[in-house]
Amino acid sequence: MTPEQDKSTEQIARQARRMKSTRDHPGPSPLRGIGTFGMVGWAIAVPTVGGAFLGLWLDQVAPQGFSWTIALILGGVVLGAIMAAAWINREGGER
Repeated sequence: MTPEQDKSTEQIARQARRMKSTRDHPGPSPLRGIGTFGMVGWAIAVPTVGGAFLGLWLDQVAPQGFSWTIALILGGVVLGAIMAAAWINREGGER
């Protein structure tokens, strides 16, 4: 092999390693960020709205000196925040 062919082979091998590295470790995607934002939003919204509806029903069925609706909305927000934090930590651990 001539020295010129060695350089060409070396360049091709280097380029192949770079392409494999890029394929194995893709960079951050804007769509992934939007997906994470949406998942966090739903993780908080669903328990909050569920708590509101359950609270409205409990206020009619079992009235108390406090508002079930407000208590369960706050509980839904806390539960949703915990679920969202757990999801973000699990996703962040993959990188």
